[in-house]
Amino acid sequence: MQKIVTHLWYDKEALEAATFYSTLFANSKIMNVVTIKDTPSGDSETLTLKLAGQEFMLISAGPFFKFTPNISLRVDCETEEEVVFLYDRLLVDGNVLMKLGSYPFSGKYGWIEDRYGLSWQIMLVDGPVANQKITPTLMFTGDQLGKAEEAIHFYETVFKNATEGEFFHYEEGDAPDTPDTIKYAGFTLEDQAFAAMDSAQAHDFSFNEAISFIVYCEDQEEIDYYWEKLSFVPEAEQCGWLKDKFGISWQIVPRIMTEMMQTKDPEKLGRVTAAFLKMKKFDVAALVNAFEGV
Repeated sequence: MQKIVTHLWYDKEALEAATFYSTLFANSKIMNVVTIKDTPSGDSETLTLKLAGQEFMLISAGPFFKFTPNISLRVDCETEEEVVFLYDRLLVDGNVLMKLGSYPFSGKYGWIEDRYGLSWQIMLVDGPVANQKITPTLMFTGDQLGKAEEAIHFYETVFKNATEGEFFHYEEGDAPDTPDTIKYAGFTLEDQAFAAMDSAQAHDFSFNEAISFIVYCEDQEEIDYYWEKLSFVPEAEQCGWLKDKFGISWQIVPRIMTEMMQTKDPEKLGRVTAAFLKMKKFDVAALVNAFEGV
């Protein structure tokens, strides 16, 4: 099972979006849907989606956060036909960020926002696609400009299973970007591939909670470890969520909680929900006691 899972926040369209995305990629299906009652957003719908063999979590929880291109999903394609297919389908009622065309880094590439505002980079790659078809890509802008490399090295110290890929810096003549910043870098955390870049272009957006990363933990000790390492903004701590020093949101979650939240017993689900809504960092023992009615 994945240790790190990308989490997508929608107003009320999570199920609609998941259904749409699952029609575009092979090895995709909605795994489960859970309605959480009486949250600060009202009744929220959460679901687990397998997309191209990868696990994603989606939630419909109100219009509080909007997707931005600071975090996009890069899709690696083996053929130009697949690039065109995904680009055209995802672009319906969406927006173009970079036109579909040939670029120095890819013979067929386009960057778009879909109808829900989620950002996708659709790219032809040389050779067969690796095991992970969809790669979360972090773009550091504004106050975080120039911190992509620092962030990668930081995450490599936090996660015990981390590897560094290739780093490409901007060159002279790439203004407004400068040679000390990252044009593209790849890295893996707990066997999940990520990419990062800096961008000095005039962007009016920044990282927010619309896209976060769930870290599933086996016990309280592991939860405590990641919370201590990652949390940097005390006021952002709520219901297992935290924000790191780069403005990126994480959810530090006990793996056993996924089983609790999928229970068919509404009383158990209600007790667990009431318990975790009062927490900042999750208390595994308290959650288990709530589930069992202790």
